[in-house]
Amino acid sequence: MSDHTLVARAPGAWIAPLISTLVTLPACFVAYLVGGLSPMACDSCGDAQADAFDSSYGIAFPVLLVGLCLALVLLFVSWALPWEHRYMARRAAFALAAPLMVPFAYVAFAALVDWP
Repeated sequence: MSDHTLVARAPGAWIAPLISTLVTLPACFVAYLVGGLSPMACDSCGDAQADAFDSSYGIAFPVLLVGLCLALVLLFVSWALPWEHRYMARRAAFALAAPLMVPFAYVAFAALVDWP
């Protein structure tokens, strides 16, 4: 084989995705749990407040889910990139973007809900 077909593996390529996984998965779980339990905030609401909350929650919760799924996709991409030196910067960028997507998704969710 020629030297051009052999590509050296980057020795620390797994570190950024591992740290990202350890941060992103628990953060996604907590955001999903808080978002899922949010309807309890309107347990004592009147009819008008409850209707406003329910209609906004019906839009906001799918936005949260899409954001969390996007965070998981970013995490997957950080693991799936080839383990070569030339992909180290991209791997680190995807690994950093994954946990940052979680609070972004939650802020979008919280902004869309008409809280009582």
